[in-house]
Amino acid sequence: MADIIDILPDHVANQIAAGEVIQRPASVVKELLENAVDAGADQIKLIIKDAGRTLVQVTDNGCGMSFTDARKCFERHATSKIRDAADIFSVRTKGFRGEALASIAAVAQVELLTKKREDDVATRLQIEGSEVKLHEIAGGQDGSTLQVKNLFYNIPARRNFLKSNPVETRHIMDEFHRVAIAHPGISFSLYHNDSEVYQLPAGSLRQRLVSLFGKNFNQRIVPLEEETGIANISGFIGKPEFSRKTRGEQYFFVNNRFIKSPYLHHAVQFAYKELLQEDAYPAYFVFLDVDPATIDVNIHPTKTEVKFEDEKALYAILQSTIKRSLGQYNIAPSLDFEQESAFDHVPPPGPGHTIRPPQVKVDPDYNPFKPPRPAAPKTDTEFNMAVDLQRTAIPPVRMHRTSQESIHEPQQQVISAAWDHEQDDTDEKFKVQLHNTYILTQIKSGLLVIHQQLAHERILYERFLDHLETAQGSCQQLLFPETIELQAEDLDILREIEEDVKALGFDITDFGKQTVVLNGIPADLSETGAGGQLEQLVEQYKSNQTKFKLDKRENLARSLARNASIKPGKKLGKEEMDNLIHDLFACKQPNVAPDGRPAITTITSEQMLQNFKSR
Repeated sequence: MADIIDILPDHVANQIAAGEVIQRPASVVKELLENAVDAGADQIKLIIKDAGRTLVQVTDNGCGMSFTDARKCFERHATSKIRDAADIFSVRTKGFRGEALASIAAVAQVELLTKKREDDVATRLQIEGSEVKLHEIAGGQDGSTLQVKNLFYNIPARRNFLKSNPVETRHIMDEFHRVAIAHPGISFSLYHNDSEVYQLPAGSLRQRLVSLFGKNFNQRIVPLEEETGIANISGFIGKPEFSRKTRGEQYFFVNNRFIKSPYLHHAVQFAYKELLQEDAYPAYFVFLDVDPATIDVNIHPTKTEVKFEDEKALYAILQSTIKRSLGQYNIAPSLDFEQESAFDHVPPPGPGHTIRPPQVKVDPDYNPFKPPRPAAPKTDTEFNMAVDLQRTAIPPVRMHRTSQESIHEPQQQVISAAWDHEQDDTDEKFKVQLHNTYILTQIKSGLLVIHQQLAHERILYERFLDHLETAQGSCQQLLFPETIELQAEDLDILREIEEDVKALGFDITDFGKQTVVLNGIPADLSETGAGGQLEQLVEQYKSNQTKFKLDKRENLARSLARNASIKPGKKLGKEEMDNLIHDLFACKQPNVAPDGRPAITTITSEQMLQNFKSR
């Protein structure tokens, strides 16, 4: 029987291996940006087209490569970062496995133009599917420009698995953020479809965060710093009041390498315990500087997983550092026994002023059992008024109502057919708000309890769905339009749902780069914090998209309804409660909130009677 086992050709092996390293255009962006950083560049420019499907190009002013290295770098396991396996535990560069460029060249059309500073000419290299098409001397500037065109052109099945352009663009933004945050000393720029998205000058970490996430972000973060024998911790953490519904702004860096660590994330989340709601996530940008010999980064080809030598100690140090930072900047309640705040308002003595000890004065005629004498009227008018007051003394208060008075209590309003069916026909109808959260009212069968927020969510949800269907949401124009600066990811989402957002009643116009102008909002929303409501709508939309995979319009209606609904703790007047109940029972499904939670519960007379009989 003939042998049946063969060695795969290199280009086939490279295509198979590329599946681990290059999963989508964002993977190419990550590898090329990290190579540019490792090349020592201080200016890096990223250009993408069609969310990276058509083109990913990175230009840097790094060290460049020679004619031979330009060809050799596309071979598998070709690297300049390490020489043997022991070097893995001392490496501080981003890459070292020598797999990325070989994988990219196996599944795309690649062109490289590179020049070392000491060379007179550059090198041009073209590769398609691991096959070298061109390798020649050319003119060019110092540094490297690497173009990746038509990713997965030779693997149509893989290309079909790519998501929509907005989704792939968001993945690219994530990778760009991770590298740009880790290296604030490097100037970065990003262009998408010939439009400038980011222009980030070199500066401090705080400046980099503000450039990426907007001017208001400076007020939302506090610094983090600690030095120990195990690790040095630095960075910034977000204030609890600016927490978000999604985990968008959470970054761990180990030796300036972005990593994912659920264990350390738990340490951060636990430090915020009792400061955040359960579904809220704080922003953090935590940099851990550790000895490379105490970590292992060679776990996965993407190198985003790291094993620590003493992870438990690092957990405790990180949690303690965050708690101290929260207390130091008065974000968390704390006691400072070394400072007495009462002395802060005592003015310092002036020059020549003598400080005297306080004197104690004693009244020798004071009798604590003697009632105080009323002050004598000073004038005739005051005297006459005092006499009149005594003559018109206030009659005693009656503690019980008469039967006639109870009959004339106001009648409860009949609000709908369904409500009328359940309404009690006795004269003891009432409507009352409990704990500023629940509305209690009487029905024939017992007591009806309505959760005011969930009920209002149901009302707004069905109303917004109608607006989306008919595109006739009413708009109230703002007296002073607001300019809102959004993150690139949020702006992409807003553009994706812009048509439906306008159908709800928002009036927005593009103001260039990452800025929009809000001219009007839906009539059902309050004008207070109008810009914040638009940001919250996008944030809630993202959260629902991640958790529930909802239809776009349903997601939008549910997100806006949740943000605009009456929150627990708000005191309602009688007319507001009447309107809420009336609108709720006019809904198609008044019993449940849009997410399925019950908005109404009933306590029957039998249940109450049974409870009293239980003893």
